[in-house]
Amino acid sequence: MSRVLYVPSTNLMGRGCLEDVAPFIEELGFQRALVVTDKFLNKSGIVQRVLDQLDKANVEYIVYDEVKPNPTINNVQTGVSVFKEHSCDFIVSVGGGSPQDAAKGIGLVVTNGGNVRDFEGVGKTKHKSVPIVAVNTTAGTSAEYTINYVITDEERKVKMVMVDKNSLVTISVNDPALMINKPADLTAATGMDALTHAIEAIVTPGAFPVTDATALAAVEIIFNYLPRAVRDGKDLEAREQMVYVMFLGGVAFNNAGLGYVHAMAHQLGGVYDLPHGVCNAMLLPIVERENARRDPSKFRAIAKAAGINVADKTNEQCANKVIEAIQQLSKEVGIPSKLSEIGVDNVDIDKLAEFAMKDACAPGNPFQPTKAEVISMFNEIL
Repeated sequence: MSRVLYVPSTNLMGRGCLEDVAPFIEELGFQRALVVTDKFLNKSGIVQRVLDQLDKANVEYIVYDEVKPNPTINNVQTGVSVFKEHSCDFIVSVGGGSPQDAAKGIGLVVTNGGNVRDFEGVGKTKHKSVPIVAVNTTAGTSAEYTINYVITDEERKVKMVMVDKNSLVTISVNDPALMINKPADLTAATGMDALTHAIEAIVTPGAFPVTDATALAAVEIIFNYLPRAVRDGKDLEAREQMVYVMFLGGVAFNNAGLGYVHAMAHQLGGVYDLPHGVCNAMLLPIVERENARRDPSKFRAIAKAAGINVADKTNEQCANKVIEAIQQLSKEVGIPSKLSEIGVDNVDIDKLAEFAMKDACAPGNPFQPTKAEVISMFNEIL
């Protein structure tokens, strides 16, 4: 069976790599950038550090900082208008998964026309996005590496999942110096998002040796370094290791696929505007327990990567240990276990289950649950 591996053509990572990006931007030969970000990052000074690099590259720019934590159709379409109004010819995205996803949507609407709503699903565009230089500021989403992006339809209250090779960015930049002093809860949520990417990429039927290798490496690093990054926001070594996790996990799920953790988490984010990483973290042990009931064989490798002694253990025992380790890690980094802990009550589980079963990530799960089974899994986090 042939395989296709999608990754950006140029990836800068490690301490101080932002200071090296100007020559790469200059080589692109573009004149004016739309800088896509959010207001917090713009006010924090991080965006200015990126703008300094654009100045070095002799590139003009206009800053669009209206992106919401769960980017919306309106965010994308407004960004398209700003891009065209100022005659931009490429995009620089600055932020975590939200600005990265918004930038992909903007880039594809510019080249394909229409509304980003038209692109929901798999491979719905004909033309590549305008070039994007993706400067990442959180350690977990891997949005800057992947062909996936998620946009919220405000009217339907649905997170639209797009899987499209035409959204792949041109240059990714992951400098851990931009992640110093990020809040502990954000660090925990994005780190658990990364763990979800890795584990789902391992258990999915779409996995193959390259994705297994990168995902297992990501699991090992996360268990070793995420607690450190959460405890001490200035721990540059831990931050840098989590940067490597993003690339490893991004390569894995970008090319193997995801599953029902993401399919269900997308609905919680779309309907209740919850942080994506937190939703993934709450659902991960629940969905993986059900996956392991059907086929525990892949959990031996995950257990070993997580630092669990697998000697003399059955696959089933390894799977149980993995579930316990996920729950313990979530507790250690401060992830809530119930929706009620983050102010969500009166959940419409029937609606969530219906939407989850239609999600673009659902087919990648090792088994396809019934609606009743999806409802049962949702019930565990109420």
